[in-house]
Amino acid sequence: MRMLSTILVAASEHAEEAEAINPYIIGGVALGILFTLLLILLAFGKGREHT
Repeated sequence: MRMLSTILVAASEHAEEAEAINPYIIGGVALGILFTLLLILLAFGKGREHT
């Protein structure tokens, strides 16, 4: 049991030291991926006849 508590304390101390990725960067990357997929979709449908 003592080893488990030691591991938990070490993990919590390490989590405080680690820098988190900026959420704006994650959002920007996600938005860029979605816009790219939208452009691919529009380019793929270009020139096709509508039924």
